[in-house]
Amino acid sequence: MVSQHGIKLAVYLVSSFYGDHNSKVCECLLRRGTLTLAQIIRFTELSREIVRHCLLALIHQNCIQAFSIQQEGAFGEAPKVVTHYMALFDNIIHHMRFPKFIAIVKDELGGECEKVFEALLQHGRLSFNQIVDREKQTVSKEENFDVDHLKESFNKLVNGRFVERCPAPEPFLAPPSDEETPAKKRGAKSTKVGDVSESIEQRALAAAAPMESLRFLAETHNWSDFSDKSSEEKFTSVKTGEKRKQDFLETDGGLLDQDEKKEVLWRVNFEELIRRLRHQACIANAKSRLNDECGIILGAILELTRSSESKVNIGSTDLKSIIDMAQNEEVESIVLKRYGREAYRMFRFLSKSGCLHETDKIADTTFVEKKDAIKILYKLWKDDYLQMEKVTVNGARQTHFLLWKVNRQSLCQHVLDEMYHAALNLRLRIAHELDQEKEILQMPKDKVGEVEELRKRYMRLKKVSIIYESSLMNLDDALMLFHDF
Repeated sequence: MVSQHGIKLAVYLVSSFYGDHNSKVCECLLRRGTLTLAQIIRFTELSREIVRHCLLALIHQNCIQAFSIQQEGAFGEAPKVVTHYMALFDNIIHHMRFPKFIAIVKDELGGECEKVFEALLQHGRLSFNQIVDREKQTVSKEENFDVDHLKESFNKLVNGRFVERCPAPEPFLAPPSDEETPAKKRGAKSTKVGDVSESIEQRALAAAAPMESLRFLAETHNWSDFSDKSSEEKFTSVKTGEKRKQDFLETDGGLLDQDEKKEVLWRVNFEELIRRLRHQACIANAKSRLNDECGIILGAILELTRSSESKVNIGSTDLKSIIDMAQNEEVESIVLKRYGREAYRMFRFLSKSGCLHETDKIADTTFVEKKDAIKILYKLWKDDYLQMEKVTVNGARQTHFLLWKVNRQSLCQHVLDEMYHAALNLRLRIAHELDQEKEILQMPKDKVGEVEELRKRYMRLKKVSIIYESSLMNLDDALMLFHDF
């Protein structure tokens, strides 16, 4: 389940990148789950044409996955195939990390590959011929356009697994056979609706994914050095790095027409990029806890075993334990900054013990006054950092005890939601600062420099933006630690 602040952040990102109509459709799917076109129209109260354009645009930007399933018809009617749409929350949140992704590609493959990679981040899904057309727009008439050089850069991205073939736009999910429906054997009462919807979404993603043997296969014999006017026009209306709003996105639906579906479409492989960021975080953690040599050795092991890695567990190294330790350190750091050193000692004691402890035991072990300990424990419990249980012992007289523990699973979800909230607030603050000074941003820089008051405002905005953006990048590192790693 996606937290409420996670949904708000995702909706804000879609609105910032692709406009309000697209964000409204995304919010509907994130809050209500997988829906049909008719349901989306009913819940959003948008016109059929607008919803259709939004879905095409968001599918093209890898924010939504469509799939079709067979549904039973009404009484006396034959079964019919219905298309459903599901929001891809992780892909939406990855928009925050585009600068990090670009930096990874630039450092490893260089500036030429970076330009192709950035085009795919901006446009979502492109064929190689569309990449060629886009690059031609950036080359002056005096320069010679070298398509072979572009092919070489593209091949490097594919071989590095930074780019992959796009999933099928609308896979069909066959009805499950009797052997695949354990719910029937358990009975209707034991069936959970959440289990069914999750199973359908997982099946849809698996069905849409290209075969592993084709996923990173670049068929060069299908590439052609042509310049299609209609394709060029789709790119000339937007400059590199410019945010694409609703008007341009509505024309993106044409990229999915029947003729262009015959070409192989490519997109950025977020899975590979997150894997590299996960490795960087684990190596940094090993260096800080142990020493630089341990970090170097861990990096070499991760590189050698990359092909056998599955999420956070691989044969020679257990990344999960490293991630768990890093998560513990992050939460302990939050408790220390927010509640003070005594709270930090008590929380750390409960976190390491992993079981219930009575108030007096916690106070004695952590050398905190009992009257202060109970206040701190209540504060941590109220803010969802601790779990409390009341125990009554019957004897000569009834005695009541308060037991405390750290519920790691619920705590991580709570901390993650707080991070989503903080990230949203930071992005809103950045947008507010830019909006306040939009007059200066629209002026030529030489004009701004001529007026002392304008120059001071510009320098202040630049300084504030750097601070907020840096804070947002650091916060996102912690966010990935709890959600993506």
